[in-house]
Amino acid sequence: RRHTRFRNVTGVQTCALPIFMPLQRLTDCKFRISTLLWMVLAGAMPGGETLAQVARVEVFPIVTATLTTTEFLTGKVDGKRDTIAGELRIPLPGSNRLPAVILMHGGGGVSANDDDWAQHFNAMGIATLVLDSFTGRGGSRSSIAALARIVDAYRALELLARHPRIDPDRIALMGFSHGSQAALYSSMKRFANRYGPADGRKFAAHIAFYPGCHVEYLEGRDLTNRPIRIFHGEADDVLSIASCREYVARLREAGNDVALSGYPGAHHSFDNRLRKEPERDQGDSFIRCRVEESPRGQLLNSDTQQPFNTQDPCVDRGRTLGYHAAAHSQALKSVTEFVAATLKQK
Repeated sequence: RRHTRFRNVTGVQTCALPIFMPLQRLTDCKFRISTLLWMVLAGAMPGGETLAQVARVEVFPIVTATLTTTEFLTGKVDGKRDTIAGELRIPLPGSNRLPAVILMHGGGGVSANDDDWAQHFNAMGIATLVLDSFTGRGGSRSSIAALARIVDAYRALELLARHPRIDPDRIALMGFSHGSQAALYSSMKRFANRYGPADGRKFAAHIAFYPGCHVEYLEGRDLTNRPIRIFHGEADDVLSIASCREYVARLREAGNDVALSGYPGAHHSFDNRLRKEPERDQGDSFIRCRVEESPRGQLLNSDTQQPFNTQDPCVDRGRTLGYHAAAHSQALKSVTEFVAATLKQK
């Protein structure tokens, strides 16, 4: 019978269980796992269909640190310890090492959109690790600062680099909205040196969907020399593509391999097929904000030089979220070509 194995990579109990075992039997494992991952294991969601398309599914507990933005920026490493979950899909049988993409979900937690991208990469013969940063911390975006999810990303890189089926030199990081901050700024040498693996291993590539580029971090142009690709909607009223254009220009001037693709008429979350028609809500919009890091690890409004938070006058209420078929199709093609070229066997 096919089994999912929970590997003992962090000192947590190891469990080897049939994929379709009743969920009650899973409670013997001493760690938390996201609702989505439970349901995938049980075959209770469309994600269950993916199990027929991959050779193996493994779910890992990953011990990480939960830091505030200031703690992260000032280099604190001994923050509160939490255990999060990662679902690894190995698309092909055998013993050869495969490339992999780590997927960092958006502010709503692990969703069908993450599963869509995982299935797409699996069909390319690329392994995927869907990383759930929220459930083990209480289940919402308020449980961790977006930038501090870089710690999660690097703990996941350490895990995959030790896996016998994963090529440690061909692991890319991809994130969406809240998770795109980790995907984008983990490319900074300063953060990689502080929070990355002890052996100095870096991600092979960074892919960020509709990130916020309105914050200028200290040493922000000094990157790890890995390619970066950013995908953004030109109609995004949550996080401005204009600030990303400025950011990309600064990075390219410093000699970094970075490119931005913008899509006319596309809003935030333009690749999420479940959103269908664009809809307005009362979420935060940061398109008027310009923020900078102070030497003490504070984020300051660049205009007022006062501490920045979501109550800052530059933060507006009201935003648009929605799917854009043409933008999704073009981005899918670009990501496919980029990943195939970047993660190909050397």
